[in-house]
Amino acid sequence: MRTYRELFAAPEFTPLFLADTAQVAARAVGGLALGTLVYAATGSPLLSALSMFGTSLVQVVGATVLLSAADRVPPRGAMCALALFAALGTAVQAVPGLPVPAVFAVLLVLGATASLGGGVRYGLLNEIVARDGYLLGRSVLNMSAGVMQICGYAAGGLLVSALSPRGTLLTAAALHLAAAAVACLGLRRRPPRAAGRPSVAETWRGNARLWSSVPRRYVYLALWVPNGLIVGCESLFVPYAPGHAGLLLACAALGMLVGDTLAGRFLPPWWRERLGAPLRLLLAAPYLAFALQPALPLAVAAVGLASVGFSASLLLQERLMALTPDELSGHALGLHSSGLLTMQGVGAALAGAVAQRTSPATAMAVMAAASVAVTLALAPGLRPEKPRPEVPGPGGGGSKAGGLSPTGRPKAPAEGGAQEA
Repeated sequence: MRTYRELFAAPEFTPLFLADTAQVAARAVGGLALGTLVYAATGSPLLSALSMFGTSLVQVVGATVLLSAADRVPPRGAMCALALFAALGTAVQAVPGLPVPAVFAVLLVLGATASLGGGVRYGLLNEIVARDGYLLGRSVLNMSAGVMQICGYAAGGLLVSALSPRGTLLTAAALHLAAAAVACLGLRRRPPRAAGRPSVAETWRGNARLWSSVPRRYVYLALWVPNGLIVGCESLFVPYAPGHAGLLLACAALGMLVGDTLAGRFLPPWWRERLGAPLRLLLAAPYLAFALQPALPLAVAAVGLASVGFSASLLLQERLMALTPDELSGHALGLHSSGLLTMQGVGAALAGAVAQRTSPATAMAVMAAASVAVTLALAPGLRPEKPRPEVPGPGGGGSKAGGLSPTGRPKAPAEGGAQEA
């Protein structure tokens, strides 16, 4: 699957695309409105950052309790239920006079339930397009996310002025309802990918199996930590430039859109293996300029350039799928999504805490420096593997470790094999 026409010709990709797009728009509009509402009520950069990205902090709860359900529940029903619950929670946050602690209580509940969404949604994508189309399909979803974030943050800024933050939150709730309707009407019923009932014990066993592989550990850490630290920078846009936060967030989304388009459609495989580390460095390096408190035009340029580096996560997800057996694909992608969002919440909390003691600009530079350091530390474990020498078989023939599956795809390393911890 090499072209966008082939991708959208795949049955059910279009409704999955539309449902995901509506939810991204809802999160962008609602996040900006909630961050503005909390900052106006408290004047705290930390609380404002946490209100925009705080749901991510409790993703770790779902990752340790709920993720076994990602492959053990009917995908359509799960997507509809999660979107409806997000609509309800967002509407509750718009209730006039709701105390700030109650706002954060709702955020915690929404984050815990949303932790299941990534595994369900991206596991379903893996079924709809198969592995040979996963990178292109995920890049299109990311590109759509970039466009919707640009539109959502721009529209959110206008809606906050025209309707008030609470009216904007109700608009976000309506978008979540639209996502539920599209998923219900456009996706077909299909059975769970794995047998058995979801449970905490199954979630722990699946996490342990995924985490036991040394190559997968490096991929997960590279997916989570550099990205999360840079999202911490983004969480400070409201206190850094209160009147222009929507512009900065929109430019970040535009940069992500450009990067995902290039990585998902135009980079040949041999370039993908080599550009991962440079792209993760690009994600952080431009934010170092915030140590000088740049004027708005320079800040916009730095943010847009840096966000091209988010495309590194696409390349890492392709590697993760090559290292993961099919029956764990939803769980693996859910762990990636939950861990990523958790680290984004941690990044927002750390950035807010540093900004409380210094300034938003200084905090962004500190987070960027930490992201660069982590990328450099992980680089040795993510270098492309050299081809292994052939091992003579019993009949004198040779066989390569790894090799191809009967379908022609690269085999995932055997669980417990030479690459396992």
